[in-house]
Amino acid sequence: MRTLVLLDAPSNLGLRPPAPGTVPGVYKLAGALREQGLLGRLGAREGGVVVPPRYDRGNWAEGDGVFNAKALAAYTVTLADRIERHLRAGEFPVVLGGDCSIQLGASLAMRRTGRYGLAAVDGSADFRHPGNTAVNGPVGAAGGEELALATGRGQASLSDLEGLAPYLRDEDVRLFGLRDGDADLLELAEAGIFAATVGEIRRRGAAAVARSALDGLHPPVTDGFWVHLDADVLDPEVMPAVDSPDPGGLRPEEVAELLAVLVGSPRCVGLNVTIYDPDLDPDGRAGALLADLVAGAFA
Repeated sequence: MRTLVLLDAPSNLGLRPPAPGTVPGVYKLAGALREQGLLGRLGAREGGVVVPPRYDRGNWAEGDGVFNAKALAAYTVTLADRIERHLRAGEFPVVLGGDCSIQLGASLAMRRTGRYGLAAVDGSADFRHPGNTAVNGPVGAAGGEELALATGRGQASLSDLEGLAPYLRDEDVRLFGLRDGDADLLELAEAGIFAATVGEIRRRGAAAVARSALDGLHPPVTDGFWVHLDADVLDPEVMPAVDSPDPGGLRPEEVAELLAVLVGSPRCVGLNVTIYDPDLDPDGRAGALLADLVAGAFA
C-alpha cells in the first residue's frame, strides 16, 4: 500500500503579476486545499513546506530571458532534494503548488534517480521556448515554459541544472486536455510528444485514452511516471480561478476518469497540483472541486 506524503511547494515565481504591484495568488493553493481537509482525506503523512524565495522580478524586461531565473533554479534544486528523498524511500509525494514551474523540481528529482515519464493533465502544453516565440510570444514566465525546459529546450540555467538535461525525454511525455486547435500541437507531434486534446478525450473516453497512453511508460523502458495536474485543464465554467481561463476545457468527470487511471497505475510515483488561485475564488467552490478531484484520484 502506498505511503502518501503531502508536501507544499507554494511558489509563484513562474507567473507574471496579475496586475501592477501585485503577485500571483497561486502561492495560496496549498493552504486552500488543506482547508478542504485534504491531508486527512488522503490519509497522507505530513511532508511540510518547501519555502520559495521572494517574488521579485527586479528590473527584468522582455528579452531578458526567464524572469526570476536565479530564484527558480535554486528553488527547483531544493524542491528536487525533498522529492528525491521521498522517491528513494518508496513514498508517494503529493505536491501542492504553486505555479507549473514546480514540475521542474519533480522532473529533476526523477532524472537523478533514473528514467521517468510525465503525464500532464493540463489545458496547455507549457511548451514556449526560444524556438517558437513567433507562435507563443517571448519567453519570460517559466510557468508557461516548464515542459520545454524539462525536455531540454530553453535557458540552460533552468533546463540543464546539474548537467542533467533533458530531465524528461520527449517520447516519455503524455499530455491530456489541450484545447482543440492548440498552436503547439504540430510541434509536439513533430517532437514525438503524445498529446490528447479535449475533443479526442471526449470522442474516445477519458479512461480509454489514459490507458492506451500509458503504453511505453513501464519497466524496463522507464522506471515510472509523475502526474502533473493543472487546474486550467477544467472548463472555466467550473474552474474560473486560474490565470488563463480558456473555454473548451474538460468536465470534472472527465478529469476524474483520467486521474483514476493515471494515479491508479502502480507505475505512478507522484502527483503535483498547480495554478488554482484562491484570490479568484471568493466562495471557495473551485477549490472544493479541485480538492475533491485530488482526493477522488486515490479513492
